[in-house]
Amino acid sequence: MDFKHIPVLFNETIENLKCKEGGVYVDCTLGGAGHASEIAKRIGLEGTLIGVDQDIAAIKAAENKLVEAECKVELIRDNYKNIRMILDRLEIENVDGYLFDLGFSSHQIDTPERGFSYQHEAPLDMRMDQRQSITAADLLNKLSKAELTKIITEYGEERWASRIAEFIVEIRKDKPFELTTELIQTIKAAIPASARRHGPHPARRTFQALRIAVNDELDIISETIEDIIPTLKTGGRVAIITFHSLEDRIVKHKFRELARGCVCPPDFPVCACDKEKQVKVITRRPIDATQAEIDTNPRARSAKLRVIEKL
Repeated sequence: MDFKHIPVLFNETIENLKCKEGGVYVDCTLGGAGHASEIAKRIGLEGTLIGVDQDIAAIKAAENKLVEAECKVELIRDNYKNIRMILDRLEIENVDGYLFDLGFSSHQIDTPERGFSYQHEAPLDMRMDQRQSITAADLLNKLSKAELTKIITEYGEERWASRIAEFIVEIRKDKPFELTTELIQTIKAAIPASARRHGPHPARRTFQALRIAVNDELDIISETIEDIIPTLKTGGRVAIITFHSLEDRIVKHKFRELARGCVCPPDFPVCACDKEKQVKVITRRPIDATQAEIDTNPRARSAKLRVIEKL
């Protein structure tokens, strides 16, 4: 299957990165290189583009898309949490801009065998990096009711999490979970019919929760932002696109923390914390997709872009 992914908030992201000729830019979630290909055009012959993705299908698609790029291109199959080690290997000390397009790609959703979608029957996989060993099926079949409830509550914000976990634990006594359809049937059985009549697909929140847990998506966001700031040049920017409230909340709070100076109590006569502002927030409110973009690409509906600049 061809790697198809429509980059969201394309123009808004590129303009806010303020790519400059000869600059060094890192696309930490390369995908199909939709954003990266435009960055490559703008930084020219003397520029360097580093693309990072843990999905081998994304790396291969990006290689094809960037084959005619004039700038230097480095494509790395890895998790963006390792960006500092990646830069060290490439002997790059300073970067002009970072881009993160969080969540998962259209290709991953539309490839049934990856198990990300509740629209297809497929193995319960959900691994973005298929070199890792733990799958969604492993979590469903091995975690306790309490652990499953915690994951579905915190990562899926599902009000019926405890009941869903209870049904999962009961059903797996007879047969371990293997397919997405088995989980969907269990979720539908656990959620009362009256609660399933309105709103999104009843499995959406649980599938989101499992995907986040399998790929450790949330825990690495704040730490990675903290890690990359020292490598960012003065005036360099970080642009992050999120797709649900959990991600956006983490990014918003970390950006605010980095933009805050002294944190001493107001009654302290002299600052004792020595904390200085590291960045300024460019987007006081997140940038949302326009209705025109949503009409073309419905998956852009929940996208939010936040940007900071290094002081």
